[in-house]
Amino acid sequence: MSQFTLITGGARSGKSRFAELMAAHTKRPVIYIATAQILDKEMALRVKKHQLQRPSTWRLIEEPLNIRDTLLKLYDEDGIILLDCVTLWLTNLLLSGYVPDDHNCFNKTLEPQILERVQNVAQLARDIKPQVIFVTNEVGQGIVPENPLARAYRDLAGRGNQILAQSADQVYMVVAGIPMEIKHSGEKLLASLLKE
Repeated sequence: MSQFTLITGGARSGKSRFAELMAAHTKRPVIYIATAQILDKEMALRVKKHQLQRPSTWRLIEEPLNIRDTLLKLYDEDGIILLDCVTLWLTNLLLSGYVPDDHNCFNKTLEPQILERVQNVAQLARDIKPQVIFVTNEVGQGIVPENPLARAYRDLAGRGNQILAQSADQVYMVVAGIPMEIKHSGEKLLASLLKE
């Protein structure tokens, strides 16, 4: 059974750097799963920057959609799997199946389908042999988005993060480059509130 860690935070919070340090610290082989798709020059520059900061000895798998099958292929690997990032994976899934209805609203059947995939991946991240680290974004701390697709994405990311956090052994929130372990203290507080 794996040790599954979820690392979350806002944009440019330092979450990817923390995840990379955590993976490197183990001194075990690292398999890096990149979910980004290079669709423009700006994204190409971002990806290149991430590539340059990672050790060249890390194995790279580029997979924007099928994370479950990728994890299954790595089921008995010895080492660390670092996936960066969950919210890009969710974006890819959302956009690959997004068809607005007659009122230009989000198709409500797509979210449960995607969240079922997240649930399957969360369970698999606990069951496989390698240690697993997922990086994700906190996207719901700002204003309510103005369009249906953006609101659907915000909701999907929030619900997906909740599913992953429930399955994870450890959850860290990174703020201004400082990681804070949040799962265990938060669970204790919630349990004490539910007892009353």
